[in-house]
Amino acid sequence: MKSQPLLQPIKIGATQLENRVVMAPMTRSRANNPEKKPTVGMHDIYYSQRASAGLIITEGSQVSEEAVGYVYTAGIHSEAQVEGWKKVTKEVHAAGGKIFIQLWHVGRMSHPDFHDGNLPLAPSAINPESKSYTPEGFKETVTPKAMTLEDIERTIQDFTNAAKNAVEAGFDGIEIHSSNGYLFHQFFNGTSNKRTDNYGGSNENRARFLFDVLDSVKKVIPENRIGLRLNPSLHGIFGMTMDEDTIPTFDYIIEKLNEYDLAYLHLSEPFNDVSDVEFAEPEIAKRYRPIYKGNLMISTGFNQEKGNAVLERGDADLVSFAKLYVSNPDLVERFEMNIPTSEWDEDTFYTQGIEGYTDYEAKARKEMIPNSEL
Repeated sequence: MKSQPLLQPIKIGATQLENRVVMAPMTRSRANNPEKKPTVGMHDIYYSQRASAGLIITEGSQVSEEAVGYVYTAGIHSEAQVEGWKKVTKEVHAAGGKIFIQLWHVGRMSHPDFHDGNLPLAPSAINPESKSYTPEGFKETVTPKAMTLEDIERTIQDFTNAAKNAVEAGFDGIEIHSSNGYLFHQFFNGTSNKRTDNYGGSNENRARFLFDVLDSVKKVIPENRIGLRLNPSLHGIFGMTMDEDTIPTFDYIIEKLNEYDLAYLHLSEPFNDVSDVEFAEPEIAKRYRPIYKGNLMISTGFNQEKGNAVLERGDADLVSFAKLYVSNPDLVERFEMNIPTSEWDEDTFYTQGIEGYTDYEAKARKEMIPNSEL
């Protein structure tokens, strides 16, 4: 079964991968401590259990206190957080794995409860009319503060510092989370970005913040250790609404990314049915494979069969799996042995403790390694 496309090796930039099965970034809300740092005995075990993935991409990790928008998420902007992540990368590497950290700023999806009563930052002062997951549970989002040019420059530096911290923490690379209705995506979208300066209006201007960050970050980490995530057809989630400029903006961004020597571009297929959504693109990989010349990773709704098929067609080079990796730490071995996957428990996705986190059984690994204590 190792002849499957998913199980073939690939080199992404400076990083050699054993296979094309990627663990997608997933918020798990396990950093339940005042420092918002990865927890030794929790995060390191969780990720090292899944080290047979060709690549692990961590949960979104905030680049500053201003970037926080969810309860119990681990950051990458303090010394304590860097020290916590060092343990994670050490354990993953000891298990033979490769790991990138996802750098995150939620923008207007945050809440004043995270910022001592101050408003969250966003391109424009437009309430997403959604809900934020705070320490006191879900609360209605508020109208954010429109970022000043000083705010933008500070945030660019926050991403740069976070990338530098990622290198110090031992990560093989970083993924910039420019997707899913968070800060970068808010700049891209004409319904959330009403700016009239150089960061709003035209496709080029709405994309400027992303490329300013990328140009700054590549000064502290090589381009070929940087990945980027985009979700072009996100609609009806976190206040994102598509208009006639949405897909052309992503066309512009993805074409321009060919000017960079990135490790990969990570794209999401639509999260929901967009067949009746005007301006939406229902088949993301098929649209952007001919446009993007580098390594293309695709996610959302894939299983073993669909993952092998999209690679066989040549529409992508890697496939990332999310919920399947929650409940199947041995996902690669299951694919190798054609063993059915285990179901996940959604009730434990965002709780604390080991339940639904590090307690899923690695059945296939036990069969491959007799007398294993995993």
